[in-house]
Amino acid sequence: MPDRPYDIVVFGATGFTGGLTAEYLARRTIGTRWALAGRSRAKLEQTRTHLETIEPAAANVDLIEADIGDVDSMRRVAECTKVVITTVGPYIRYGEPLVAACAEAGTDYVDLTGEPEFVDRMWLKYHARATETGARLVHSCGFDSIPHDLGVLYTVVHLPEGVPITVEGFVRGNGTFSGGTYHSTVEILSRLRQGKQAASERRGLEPRPPGRIVKGLTRPPHHDDTAGGWVVAPPLIDPLVVLRSARALPRYGPEFRYAHYIVVKRLPTLALLGAGAATMVALAQLTPTRDLLLKFKDQGDGPSAAQRGRSWFNVRFKGEGGGRRVIAEVSGGDPGYGETSKMLAEAALCLAHDELPQTAGQVTPAVAMGHALIDRLINAGIRFATVSEDAA
Repeated sequence: MPDRPYDIVVFGATGFTGGLTAEYLARRTIGTRWALAGRSRAKLEQTRTHLETIEPAAANVDLIEADIGDVDSMRRVAECTKVVITTVGPYIRYGEPLVAACAEAGTDYVDLTGEPEFVDRMWLKYHARATETGARLVHSCGFDSIPHDLGVLYTVVHLPEGVPITVEGFVRGNGTFSGGTYHSTVEILSRLRQGKQAASERRGLEPRPPGRIVKGLTRPPHHDDTAGGWVVAPPLIDPLVVLRSARALPRYGPEFRYAHYIVVKRLPTLALLGAGAATMVALAQLTPTRDLLLKFKDQGDGPSAAQRGRSWFNVRFKGEGGGRRVIAEVSGGDPGYGETSKMLAEAALCLAHDELPQTAGQVTPAVAMGHALIDRLINAGIRFATVSEDAA
């Protein structure tokens, strides 16, 4: 990549999660050339003024006016930096122009999407071109799906090599979601048919690893002693990301299987979650009821600092292979925003500065950054730990 003015550009820095990401970078970017990008110059200036109260050096951060509706501005953003961070969602509506620009310019890209359809469509449209230009398109670099993707990698390397491996992930947490997350969720639920079509198209074209088996496991809701509660497999992007990493990395063994669950303490809670999800799906299918759902929360809203301070997450992994069993954990504070902005920023810093494996195209966090990003996150306060290791 030729020398460019910036190492990192944050697109969407005036939004809720984008602002938190910019705050984190303001504290962490000594020696990093970075800029803020967004549609409104006035809002960008307000964001920079706020960042100066955190770190006076942020007064020197450049501002770039750019709009997803302006192809030339997307091209300018992509061509001026090594890495682009974008927090502008729902990505299925607003994400493609920047992905296209980064794929064309050979620019690394990170986002925090949890939208499977968006990821599949970007693979179908831009993976080949990004492979040619050397761009690394790394989706889902927030709570979706870094703790799960890197947590499985951390677990796998504690098991013997060259043997069949099975890993189960159990997610517990407490947090409040923002308006942006809520709107993205409604968007996903309203496009289930289109999402299945995109996934099917990708499966028909994406190669599978020769001589290796990689599969997801599905079990009905049940009580699990390792998880410490009742577990259910949610239709989230996280297990899809883990399985893509497993297909790309031979260290996951000749046969790899993964199951992904959320954990609740009581069975009635599980029933309420199921009923609530079914109701949301039904309401999201029709325009009038979908519009009503979207009015419940403004897209720019987010939890307060006090609410984020009370939030936490813990993902426990049970891995077995070669006669060995490992229990590992990834844990931290507020999953949706405090830790997500940290993960997103550290992923961008990792791509910008660290020695990493040679990869290109649409790749997962574990494939693109792996242990280098685990080390960064540990240093940033996210805990990766081995709880126990013994014979299976």
